Amino acid sequence: MADYKKIIDFIKSVYGNKDFTPLAVPVFAGNEKKYLNECIDTTFVSSVGKFVDRFEEEIAKYTGAKRAVVCVNGTNALHMSLLLAGVKLDDEVLTQALTFIATCNSLSYIGAYPVFIDVDRFTMGLSPDALKEWLTKNAEVRKNTRVTDLPKSQDFVYEEDKLACYNKNTGRRIKACIPMHTFGHPVRIEEIAAICKEWHIELVEDAAESIGSTYKGKHTGTFGKVGAISFNGNKTITTGGGGMLLFNDEELSAFAKHLTTQAKIPHRWEFRHDYIGYNYRMPNINAALGCAQLENLDRYITSKREVAAEYEAFFKNIPDIEFFVDSPDTRSNYWLNAIILKDKEAQLDFLEQTNDNGVMTRPIWELMNRLPIFENCESDSLKNTIWFADRVVNIPSSVRL
Repeated sequence: MADYKKIIDFIKSVYGNKDFTPLAVPVFAGNEKKYLNECIDTTFVSSVGKFVDRFEEEIAKYTGAKRAVVCVNGTNALHMSLLLAGVKLDDEVLTQALTFIATCNSLSYIGAYPVFIDVDRFTMGLSPDALKEWLTKNAEVRKNTRVTDLPKSQDFVYEEDKLACYNKNTGRRIKACIPMHTFGHPVRIEEIAAICKEWHIELVEDAAESIGSTYKGKHTGTFGKVGAISFNGNKTITTGGGGMLLFNDEELSAFAKHLTTQAKIPHRWEFRHDYIGYNYRMPNINAALGCAQLENLDRYITSKREVAAEYEAFFKNIPDIEFFVDSPDTRSNYWLNAIILKDKEAQLDFLEQTNDNGVMTRPIWELMNRLPIFENCESDSLKNTIWFADRVVNIPSSVRL
C-alpha cells in the first residue's frame, strides 16, 4: 500500500502547504483588471469590441493557424467545427470514449453518431493503430450518396467528395474523426491525419485542453480542417467561459464567423440572414480577459511543466504509482497532471484518502460508452481505454507563481 501521508504532504508542499489544495484554479497575474475596466469604461462589453478581434488575431499568431474565430465556449466550437466539416444527420464520427462529454454532445446536436476507438497507452488519446484496424475491418470507401444542401457558391463549406467512407455494419457515412488531446498531451496527430486522408474522412481536432501543446513543434488544433480550443475557468488560460476555432482555410474561417454571428448579412441598418445562424460569438469582456491571460501563457506553461517535473521525480520513488508524462515528439502543457494506480481498488482508495485529507483529486471521466445515452454506439475493444479508466487519477495542477 502506498504511503498516503507522504504523498499528501508532498502535494501540499508543492502548493505551499495549504489546508486545502484544489485541482485547478485560474491565475490572474497580468492586465486582466485593466482590460476589463477598459471594456466597462467604453461600454463595449458584448460581442463587438476591439478585444474580440485582438484575441482572435493573437491566438492565430500564437498557434500558427491562418485564422482564429472566437466562440462562447469549447462545446460551441466543437459543434461549429463539425458543421463546417460537413457532418450531417445520421452521419458517424470516429472518436474516443475516453473524453469529456462535450466531444460527444457536440456531434449529437447534429444528430450524428459517435463510434468509439481505443486510445494509445503512451498518449492517452486516440490511437492511429486502432483507428486503422477498425476502418480496415468495418469500413469501405465508395461513391458518395449524400448531396450538399447548400448553393454552389458555398460548396466549400460542405464539400462533398466523389468518394466517401461508409460503415459496412450500419450503412451510415463516416464523415469525420475527432481525436482529443487528453489532459493536454498531444496524440499521434500526423498519423491520424494521414489515415483520415486515405479514408476520405474529415479531421476535426478537439484541442480543448491543449492550448500551448505541440506535436513536432506544431501547435495542436492546426492539423485538421478545424481545431477547437476551450477557455473554461479551469483551463490553462481562461476567459471565464469561451472557445476558439482554428483554421488553415481563410475562406472557411470567414464563413464560420458569419455563422456564429447569426448569419447576419452586413448592413448599416437592415437585419437580413442567409443561413441558419448561431449566437456563438464571445463577448468583448471575455475576450479582454483572454488577451490578458494570453500575455502570460508561456509563463504559465513553464510553471505547469516545472510542477510536472517535480511530480515525476517524486513518484519514481513511490511503488505502484506511475506519473504520466508526455511522449516523444510532443510538448504537453500538462493541463491536468495524471497518475496511474495499479488497479481499480487502489484508484478508489487513493481518491478517498486524498479528498478526505485536503487534497482535491478526481478520476478520469466516466467513459462515453458507459453512459446510457451512448451505450449502444459502436466501438472496438477499448482495451487501453478501460485500463486507464480503472487506474487514472488527476492530482492538483494549478499554475504556481
